[in-house]
Amino acid sequence: MHYLVISFSHKNSTLVQREKLAFVDDGAKKEMLLRINAHPNIHESILLSTCNRIEIVCSCSHIEEATEHLLALLSVHSKSSIDELKSRADIFDDYGAIHHLFSVASSLDSMVVGETQILGQLKDAFRLCNENGYCGLKLSRALLAAQKCAAEIRNATDISSRPVSIASVAVSKARECVETFQGKKVLVIGSGEMSVITCKHLSAQGAQVCVMNRTRSKAEAIARECGATARAYEDLEAALNEYPILFTATGSLSPIITEEMIGECSFDRYWFDMAVPRDIECESGNGIHVYRVDDLKEIVSANIAMREDEARTSFVLVSRHANAFFEWLKALSIEPLIKNIYERAYHSASEEAARVIGKGFIPKEYQDELHKAAEQALKRFLHPITEQMRCNADPLRTDALIEALSFLIKDDQTPPIQKFHKGM
Repeated sequence: MHYLVISFSHKNSTLVQREKLAFVDDGAKKEMLLRINAHPNIHESILLSTCNRIEIVCSCSHIEEATEHLLALLSVHSKSSIDELKSRADIFDDYGAIHHLFSVASSLDSMVVGETQILGQLKDAFRLCNENGYCGLKLSRALLAAQKCAAEIRNATDISSRPVSIASVAVSKARECVETFQGKKVLVIGSGEMSVITCKHLSAQGAQVCVMNRTRSKAEAIARECGATARAYEDLEAALNEYPILFTATGSLSPIITEEMIGECSFDRYWFDMAVPRDIECESGNGIHVYRVDDLKEIVSANIAMREDEARTSFVLVSRHANAFFEWLKALSIEPLIKNIYERAYHSASEEAARVIGKGFIPKEYQDELHKAAEQALKRFLHPITEQMRCNADPLRTDALIEALSFLIKDDQTPPIQKFHKGM
């Protein structure tokens, strides 16, 4: 069994490219996961799709064939050539895959290093896959270990002491543009987590926030939570020309704001599009300043610089957790096999001792001594072999070792084992 990750993120793909690869709802994700797991070499999979990354995490038996299958599926989904995807994708296997997964969960690979939103998104992606049978024990172990790694990094470093997300970075950029939010009218479109975060940040800084969503009840719920007001989505076109500041983060498959909807205004407008695919079709001009996800990199870079020391410490912890994870996997696989080897050896020695005594080759009164001598001989012989299995087996080749040894000692006709002593 191998771990495999194919990753498209802000590091290797533009916003337009990520839009093509994005999965905007659970239905699209389930359909892709079904196709992924249909391949005979892929046993479990998780699909993570956010505004900044698309990650496919797999447990597979053949890395090259699984990789080709995944790229082919993504090619059809995004209408991009396989060669183009292959040239941009970051592909990780085994240790590299686990290290990358832990880094993503710990927000070390995020556009805004230290933000905590990604761990929740990863948990949601795992929950969807687990509840629908697309992943099982192997990826469950990996996700649990990733969460533990992220928790230790948060506790051991200051990397999340001032938690930020794309939403908070967008709010920060908006404040730079207008100097203060006090008394400013701001429109927030959407009902997801980023919209809630945006509303909370804005309300805390004195803005007059209005929330809009296709489902009025969701907008009203956010408004109550954040001390804002709600407005009917049917008023969108009119609202565009009333509010100087706008944030949008919907799950729409097509832009909700187009050139035809824009009217003349006597004031500058600052629009922040945090959605993938984009909500705003138009570009900056005529008093409208449009900022998209990729336009926030300047603030992100400053954030990364401030947290450089914490990030270095965190990557050391990620490596430590990744190593420990593979050692733990090795122990889970090796220890039952070692136990079986000892038990099989003890059983054979017990049978031979009984045969020798039954034939009268050794007097029956020496039976206990014979058993002890046989046990000690087995321990002396097996100890260096089993220690080599525990200590020197390459974690990435453990499966091959276990398969070979299991084949060598397999015997379905073996009767229940009676060991000489409880210990090994």
